Amino acid sequence: MSEAADWREDRIGSADRGENPLVLARMRSGVAVIGDTQFLPGYSVLLCSDPTVQQLTDLEMDARSEFLLDMTLLGAAVQLACRSNGFRRMNYEILGNMMPELHAHLIPRYEWEPPYNRAREALSYGEEVWFAEQHAYSDAEHGELRAVITEHVERLMADTY
Repeated sequence: MSEAADWREDRIGSADRGENPLVLARMRSGVAVIGDTQFLPGYSVLLCSDPTVQQLTDLEMDARSEFLLDMTLLGAAVQLACRSNGFRRMNYEILGNMMPELHAHLIPRYEWEPPYNRAREALSYGEEVWFAEQHAYSDAEHGELRAVITEHVERLMADTY
């Protein structure tokens, strides 16, 4: 198995070990990462720091509130970073269907999206878009956006905590 595949099999542990190349910031409740795919630029994920937690209701109320606060801070950071690219709104999703560990998807939506997709959830794009190699995160293409999101999330955390 390649080294690149190793961190994807344990996204939280690899972030803790400094091996996850998509980490944006360490937050109180977990780790913010930029998405593997960037067909919607700025797509990010908040990974709960405890990999045994599978759903939001598994957390005690204080930890649950902290996770939701971190989710909104990451969403605000993505929104600030993407506002000059036709940003329309932020979608927040906690699904857990493919990856059992608690995580939240922060999906920026844009005015330039095709009308059919713009009016539906991001999953309406289908696997052929989500998993297309041309949309895979790369430092060369998405590194500047990643740095801007990190700056915003760190500032928002400093202002909030």
